[in-house]
Amino acid sequence: MTSPALRNLSLQTRRYFLGAASGGMGALALQGLLGDKAFGNTAESMTRAPHFPAKAKHVIYLHMTGSPPNLDLFDYKPKLIELDGQDAPESVLAGKEFAFTKGTPKLLGTRHKFIPSGKSGMLLSDCLPHLQGVADELCMVHSMHTDQFNHAPAELLVYTGSPRSGRPSFGSWVTYGLGSENENLPAFVVLISSGVQPNGGKSSFGSGFLPSVYQGVQCRSQGDPVLFASDPPGMSRALRRKTLDALNQLNQFQMEEMGHPETQTRIAQYELAFRMQTSVPEVMDISRESRQTLDDYGAKVGASSLANNCLLARRLVESGVRYVQLFDWGWDFHGTGPAEDIRDGLTKKCETMDRPVAALIRDLKQRGLLDETLIIWGGEFGRTPFREGRTAKGDILGRDHYPDCFTMFMAGGGTKGGFEYGATDELGFGVIENPVHVHDMQATWLHLLGFDHTKLTYRFQGRDYRLTDVHGNVIKPLLA
Repeated sequence: MTSPALRNLSLQTRRYFLGAASGGMGALALQGLLGDKAFGNTAESMTRAPHFPAKAKHVIYLHMTGSPPNLDLFDYKPKLIELDGQDAPESVLAGKEFAFTKGTPKLLGTRHKFIPSGKSGMLLSDCLPHLQGVADELCMVHSMHTDQFNHAPAELLVYTGSPRSGRPSFGSWVTYGLGSENENLPAFVVLISSGVQPNGGKSSFGSGFLPSVYQGVQCRSQGDPVLFASDPPGMSRALRRKTLDALNQLNQFQMEEMGHPETQTRIAQYELAFRMQTSVPEVMDISRESRQTLDDYGAKVGASSLANNCLLARRLVESGVRYVQLFDWGWDFHGTGPAEDIRDGLTKKCETMDRPVAALIRDLKQRGLLDETLIIWGGEFGRTPFREGRTAKGDILGRDHYPDCFTMFMAGGGTKGGFEYGATDELGFGVIENPVHVHDMQATWLHLLGFDHTKLTYRFQGRDYRLTDVHGNVIKPLLA
């Protein structure tokens, strides 16, 4: 191995100088031809073809952080209502562990009415009057199950395929596979409402071992959309451009010398940040929308809410953003306070979600974008058919974590509308028809985007990794 001293001497030879100089002249010529695209035009900023043609080109993923009570929203159980207050059968409890419940809990039937909705007659809770109006667009999966019953590991499993931090998120895999349609906006945007980060932290939208250019960019619906992207006081746009040009040349020299992929990422991020200074404020300005549109979503200019974020998601997708991730906190209905009561507490929480999500579906359809936009809605696991142990003797009704069965729904992007798949038993304790594991759903999402999930891989530490790890089967009945 060459010593550092000899290495430094070799960089001073005439041969090295002429070789490097010739490369530098070529780079300067290329920059003159390409202009701003000479720097920062990485794979992330280019559109790439999937493995096979697909309808879905964009994703809007709405994650209800904490996991909604599926038995009070989507999975109607008359038998559970009939047996409300009785001991849960020992046969369904044996060998199972729950987050906060010990002993023999009491069964808990829903207090909500379920209403046949749409031409399909899909049963939806009275908490969801607006989603009832778009029932024929919904592809409902009642037979989801997962391996995790605590929030952070379960959320990471949904987004990264692993319950531990360090793997790329779904949004990162999508942008790695498809690239971007707008070089002035991030390919992967994250919007957070209710003031709390997701349970998995930034790992839920991180790039893991993929180049960091594929990580989600968190934008704010209130104040500056992206922190630290604005020019510092006293720096003009022209001076900023000259500064970045100098930095980019230094980074380019390092890239040619060291070949480290993160150097290319750094170049791309500087350039993207410069372009975002004008493009992001424009696309994030919902005051440009009509009063009718704002009312449809329940959005308010200058506010920070899920309603605003749903409207922003439509604007971002319309502008070519590939993947938009929405996290909304406050769906952990244990019953530890009035806001967590599955009666009025759930109704009030749904009021903040039901209208904007239904408006998003209608809006995309009216604009001809729903067919190419895959909407995903869900939490990280389900809720128990019985009362949560800590609150079992109180007046507030709540449910514990439950991994064995839960409901998610999709809309658009090549899914079947007005369709229900899978079933749970009469008490909601287990899947009895067409089980769908988290990895199966991930494989299906990628298929809708045109990918064979076994072939969308990235080599790291000596082996090929993928979102679905070594599992997953495409659920073909969900495809339109």
